[in-house]
Amino acid sequence: MRIVTKGGFVKVAKFIGRRLANLVILLFVLSLVTFGLLYLTNSDPARTLAGAKKVSAAQLAAIRHQYHLDEPLWKQYMIWLSNAVHGDFGTSIRTQLPVSQMIGQRAWVTLTLALLALTIALLIGLPLGVVAAKRHGTWRDGLITALAVVGLSAPSFAVGLLLLYVFAVKLGWFPVYGLGDGSFADALPHLLLPAITLAVGLFAAVIKVSRASLLEQVESDYTLFAQSRGVPRGTITRWQLRNAALPIMTSSGLLIASLISGTVIVETTFSIGGLGTLLQESVTFKDIPVVQAVTLLLATVICVTTAIIDALYALVDPRLRPNGGHRNSADTPANKEGEA
Repeated sequence: MRIVTKGGFVKVAKFIGRRLANLVILLFVLSLVTFGLLYLTNSDPARTLAGAKKVSAAQLAAIRHQYHLDEPLWKQYMIWLSNAVHGDFGTSIRTQLPVSQMIGQRAWVTLTLALLALTIALLIGLPLGVVAAKRHGTWRDGLITALAVVGLSAPSFAVGLLLLYVFAVKLGWFPVYGLGDGSFADALPHLLLPAITLAVGLFAAVIKVSRASLLEQVESDYTLFAQSRGVPRGTITRWQLRNAALPIMTSSGLLIASLISGTVIVETTFSIGGLGTLLQESVTFKDIPVVQAVTLLLATVICVTTAIIDALYALVDPRLRPNGGHRNSADTPANKEGEA
């Protein structure tokens, strides 16, 4: 029987409240840093926004008025932040297109690539981590651990070039570069090889984390006690996986950050027109409005995803769950002993 306590709800609410407060503070700091990118250049911000073309004093004055550079710095930030919240990041210096339009045209590519890579990493990494923990000390464990070490050590661009040479150039199984005609159906085969490249480091990290977490549960006292009392192996495994999920969830925020940062290298290697390529091109051409928008967007995605993971952690962790940590007595090893 589950016992729901008021104290349990209070603990969860406080935990999530602290995380939300930290998220707001972090996003505020990120917005300040992103806004400050315009002033990191050595030249006049108006000349930076004008691009490489020659402009007159009157044109510079018009640019300052357009971007409110003639206002006090705090007011410039408030205007920029208000526009950013509404999705208005100005106009690209290089293409003269709205920045939000450029991001909208490429965001689906990066999102699809990231989801494919994450799916591949979880489908491969979690089962291999479980097998390595359950077969600890055997040749299977050694082989899987070695595979994880190689995956973590290999640079993404080197893995991408190797896969391109073998599977695209030599075997011809995959397209070499680009997104085809731009449609989703044609882009999916083009994104599969980049997704595998991006997933190599991810599934290696998943193997290491899941193996270490589950191995701790396999060697725990409650596992030895349950085995001595004849509890079915499937039930013990379910307990172990449930307890091992906590550290795996904790490290998943770092995996998301690694996933997003890796898209820049992978998209450049495979000439894919996603947000990573857009960021790299914008940095090269000093397209500050685009750099600001993409940087803030990717950083916000990482922060919000981490906050969501923390909220889920509060629901999974028995020390913070709303029932005050009390479980159904039928699910515990002690009750299994009584039933025996």
